[in-house]
Amino acid sequence: MTEEVTLRDVMDGDLDIFFVQQQDPVALHMAAFTAKEPANKQVFIAHWSRIRADDAIMIQTILYGGQVAGHVLSFEQFGKREVSYWLGREYWGQGVATRALSLFLRLDETRPLFARAAKDNAGSVRVLQKCGYVIAGEDKGYANARGEEVEEFILRLGAGK
Repeated sequence: MTEEVTLRDVMDGDLDIFFVQQQDPVALHMAAFTAKEPANKQVFIAHWSRIRADDAIMIQTILYGGQVAGHVLSFEQFGKREVSYWLGREYWGQGVATRALSLFLRLDETRPLFARAAKDNAGSVRVLQKCGYVIAGEDKGYANARGEEVEEFILRLGAGK
């Protein structure tokens, strides 16, 4: 990796890039657990307005070589703090997600900090494990992007349940 990975606060102009990234059918399939209507820009903007206004959610834009590559965030779900990220497919396989998540984990020092990944999303599972996550359980749920129930790993960083 020759370009630098950095994080910064989300800016309004980032949202157009995030929206385009979430239209990628391969990325949607890999993420599995996505919005019900990923192509509805009004729903997308409303969602991002809500999460950006929520002080309990920490969100950062991922920059790679100064370009918006995706985003990483942490939030409360099922009574536990979780992390999630999205990276444009053109940035996959270059170590960008691992470096971005590593940087983000310095900002959100909550432990344990959980994550979820579809079992067949080997790339995301690998990123999480490189950042110190361990598989702590399994679950399954309806995945909007696939239109079916999908098995997932629950991963944990740090001690605790």
